Amino acid sequence: MAIKTISYAASDIGKHRSSNQDSGYSGYQLFFVADGMGGHAGGDIASAITSQRVALTDSKYDTVEEAIESLKAGVIEANSMLTGTVVEHPELQGMGTTFSGLLVHGSQIITAHIGDSRIYRMRSGQVEQITKDHTFVQKLVDLGRITEEEALVHPRRSVLMRVLGDVQGDPELDIALFDALPGDRWMVCSDGLSGVVPDDVMANILASSVPTEEAAELLVGEALEHGAPDNVTVVITDIVRPTVQADFEPGAHFVGSADHEVIIEERKGGKILRLFNPMSLLELLQSPEDPAKYAPESEELLEKILAETQRKLRWRGVRMILGWLLFAGILVGLGFGAYQYTQTRYYVDVFDGQVTIYQGIREQLGPWKFSSPYFVSEINLEELSQFQQTLIERSISAESLEEAQRILDQLRQTINE
Repeated sequence: MAIKTISYAASDIGKHRSSNQDSGYSGYQLFFVADGMGGHAGGDIASAITSQRVALTDSKYDTVEEAIESLKAGVIEANSMLTGTVVEHPELQGMGTTFSGLLVHGSQIITAHIGDSRIYRMRSGQVEQITKDHTFVQKLVDLGRITEEEALVHPRRSVLMRVLGDVQGDPELDIALFDALPGDRWMVCSDGLSGVVPDDVMANILASSVPTEEAAELLVGEALEHGAPDNVTVVITDIVRPTVQADFEPGAHFVGSADHEVIIEERKGGKILRLFNPMSLLELLQSPEDPAKYAPESEELLEKILAETQRKLRWRGVRMILGWLLFAGILVGLGFGAYQYTQTRYYVDVFDGQVTIYQGIREQLGPWKFSSPYFVSEINLEELSQFQQTLIERSISAESLEEAQRILDQLRQTINE
């Protein structure tokens, strides 16, 4: 049976967090959520690294076995990247992430799961939790030590037994295969949603006829209404017939931490990793009101006020010029150091139709760009799959030149297969 997907991802920082450590991805064949952990130092980085790596597996495959192996390999490689990152950056010790995702192959759906993010399926009005949490309390439930109701309020309900990032070998993933039918609605979410929104409220939204985008936003809104103590991320994927059209422009996109670039930042005592979210500088210089608009009671008073006002305006202008000159000097100094740093970064993008390694970062500030082509490869963009083209047009970040070259090698392999 021919099917297609309509998907939408939404994320919110919540009401009590200072950063969003969740990542979500809504692609063409692949849809997932990664919930980072490790405190302020590394949760966002862990979910971003994992998401940006696993998203490379968003493609069509000849067989279901090939699709499963590709998805598993992507998650395993992401886990290796996390453990390697901790070795190079000890300040990130303890970081990790959950991963729960769907890969659509023909009329089948492959699920991959580790941690306590969840996958749900709505079919014929009935909502079913597909995955089982890899938590301490779920283990107690499975052993018959506590009930499901007791697990909801257990003081150690957030303690995870299995995640990405804290294992040296291959992570233990739960892989399952399901059939896909038109009318099915799948949801992947972080525990910021499933942990606070009542099951009946969640089920009513999933079983409703509201469009994909609206369903995702409604669920995030419910989490916020219920206090949202954690980050909230949800990816809704509707299985529909090929003739059904989406109410919004479809396309692969990240939300949360993965929507930002992971960069190395020089600090006293060494280097640290952080997410780069460029800020635009907006200068709003309001002219004071024209003093001639005032209406004093006499001409003499008018002249005095105008003279005093003009003097103050001249002095204000001098002070403003001096202030901006000082500010500009500081910016020049900081800007030079920042530019020097950007040239230690690389990413993969397109130049004149060819897949290209760029030196620098893709963000720009007004007219200033911080990157330039470093190596133009022989790979023509049109040789790649639709998803790979979209991903490259959005740019793929690389921590080093060697990593950028490995990305090119992976793309070459997909062309030769």
